[in-house]
Amino acid sequence: MELPVIQPGRRAEIQTPIFEKIGIVGLGLIGGSIALKARELWPTSLVIAVDHKDVLETAMRLHAIDVAAEDLIVLAEADLVVLAAPVKQNIALLEELDEHVRVPAVVTDTGSTKRDIVAAARSLPPRFTFIGGHPLGGASKGGLEHARPDLFAGRPWLLTPTARSVDRPANGDALEKLTAFIRAVGAEPRTLTPDAHDRLLAFLSHLPQLTVSALMQVVGEAVGQDGLALAGRGLADTTRLASSPADIWKDIAATNADEVGPALDALIAVLKDLRRDLAHGDRLSEVFEEANRWRDALNKERKDR
Repeated sequence: MELPVIQPGRRAEIQTPIFEKIGIVGLGLIGGSIALKARELWPTSLVIAVDHKDVLETAMRLHAIDVAAEDLIVLAEADLVVLAAPVKQNIALLEELDEHVRVPAVVTDTGSTKRDIVAAARSLPPRFTFIGGHPLGGASKGGLEHARPDLFAGRPWLLTPTARSVDRPANGDALEKLTAFIRAVGAEPRTLTPDAHDRLLAFLSHLPQLTVSALMQVVGEAVGQDGLALAGRGLADTTRLASSPADIWKDIAATNADEVGPALDALIAVLKDLRRDLAHGDRLSEVFEEANRWRDALNKERKDR
């Protein structure tokens, strides 16, 4: 069922629109933040959202979107379609675009794995140009209620264009336009192959998430509520990501299992080394020394941004 459309009180135009009609499927943390920033930057563009009715009603109250519907038909004239649902749902949505989107459009996604969706996008009709995307901006909790327009400020936004996607005649400038869109919302676009993306993110994102969630589960079951009352900031800071929703991460793990598995094996091997060396601490000293060196390198990178 389509909800009321066109929000009042739009601000004066700030920038010339890169896309006239921006369709976003999935108004969680990422999709909601894209919507908020797009509506702030381009008052004359329409921000069109597809999600469940309760989410859409909240988005309308927040003035995050202009047009809302539970059905993809509302995307009929969208010239940019952003798939911001969980990974497997995004892949399934690709099959429905031909039926509902009537005009040439740039299609991208925000998922944390790229190989499967890039492969699925090869079957899209020529009027669509798919460019895989992954904004590396997030928070410890998901959902529209945590969305904010500055979520992507200064953060990398990874793109995985292929020769097929950038050579399509219907949208020859698709990569240029999408890159400009990403820069406008405050992020830093970077390109790499789908294979390189999935291997890199297995270590940078997927391994840390699984590790932190496992750590919090082990600690919580061992000490209980009373024990957790004694915890210091170290445990809270270390396990910040443990609030992440499981449904999103099940899709990520399933679509990147061949890269996440070896990453977990590498961590398990180091933990086993530490377990065997607890009495002497030689391996512990090595791990801590290397960890400190890489942590300093990480801090330097963050400071230089």
